[in-house]
Amino acid sequence: MSGHAAGKADGLIDGFGRRITYVRLSVTDRCDLRCRYCMTERMKFLPKRDILTFEEIVELSEVLIDRGVRKIRLTGGEPLVRKGVMELVRSLGQRIGSGLDELVLTTNGTRLERFAEALRDAGIRRINVSLDSRRPERFGHITRGGDVNQVLRGIDAALNAGLDVKINTVALAGINDDEIEDMLRWCAAMAMDITLIETMPLGEVEEDRTDHYLPLDAVKRRLEERFTLVPSTKRTGGPARYFDVVELRSRLGLITPLTNNFCDGCNRIRIAATGTIYGCLGHDQKVELRDALRSGGREEVDRLLDKLLAGKPRRHDFHIGGAPAVARHMSVTGG
Repeated sequence: MSGHAAGKADGLIDGFGRRITYVRLSVTDRCDLRCRYCMTERMKFLPKRDILTFEEIVELSEVLIDRGVRKIRLTGGEPLVRKGVMELVRSLGQRIGSGLDELVLTTNGTRLERFAEALRDAGIRRINVSLDSRRPERFGHITRGGDVNQVLRGIDAALNAGLDVKINTVALAGINDDEIEDMLRWCAAMAMDITLIETMPLGEVEEDRTDHYLPLDAVKRRLEERFTLVPSTKRTGGPARYFDVVELRSRLGLITPLTNNFCDGCNRIRIAATGTIYGCLGHDQKVELRDALRSGGREEVDRLLDKLLAGKPRRHDFHIGGAPAVARHMSVTGG
């Protein structure tokens, strides 16, 4: 992209006055697990030519940082399966302290044992690890064959490398609802926060998510029979509401897109690995930046970003029983 134009003074502000400072950036649609609520068993992934190159991702990130983005979260798919991904992490890490406040990562943990030290060296200090069960058979069922011990070793490696680890657990009725308290206690013992997430109607899968939908207000009431949950002042820029668990001296996050809408303070946009940018996962509201990046036009990229923000909806349109299927394989997990 020719010319490194100065960022616009007004930054990235949508039609409701919300300033966009946080970008969730998918680096690949591929994953080495096949979680039942996320993917079909036999996925058809995108050809390489449709995916942004690392150079294009860095160029786009530079534009966003110039316009006021202070936090970038790398996601997938599973970001660590993309060949050479540490090259990208190191490039973005160089902007920390120079416009970018924080570079973070969401991972399924399968490759953390290999990459934890390198992630720390590149500037990442916080990661989210998606983990819906610690029971080997159950984990294998949810992920269609994954090895939970591989993930647990990865978590240990991340903690030993000095990374701040938060666990993200999708609450699934009839699957892991009997394990939630155990997960909370385990995370507390490991000095990790945990965020529970309501399953969301995103993308096409083979199973009906409503069969396993578990409202987190009911989970919270159940936990309050055992623990004192005090609203926390913690803010991470993501959609989670946090509670201090007094007895465990730990913290619990809740992401509740269905039972409690979290849109009023939305400061996020999401970028697919193809360069498609979504203003909201609950609407098919998007712009395509890949061609603009490849033609080298900063002005066109800025124009498309402005178009996206002008149309960013006030709130999502999720509801129990279905919703628009947008943002292929892009997770909601925040923090």
